[in-house]
Amino acid sequence: MSDLSIRQNDVLPQSPDLCLPPALRKPRLRRWEAAEYLELVHGVTVAPATLAKYASVGGGPAFNKGVSRTPLYPVAELDRWAVERMGKLVRSTSDLGA
Repeated sequence: MSDLSIRQNDVLPQSPDLCLPPALRKPRLRRWEAAEYLELVHGVTVAPATLAKYASVGGGPAFNKGVSRTPLYPVAELDRWAVERMGKLVRSTSDLGA
């Protein structure tokens, strides 16, 4: 049996959605939930206060103002922002200068 094939006793990792706490499985998240989501899913540490500052001066993920004036961050926007913030993939340090 090759190393690439899946053996019967192997356990596959769960999808990220299944590993998230129930509070983070919504389509739009409050600021503190967005900060927690970014940390758990993308490994991007950003404080809720930093997201608030980005909302004021720009540079953060896009959000909607909720009915009660609460900013709500769409999960797809959080994913896009996190990937954009990490930059492009490189195979060596010489690729960084190009």
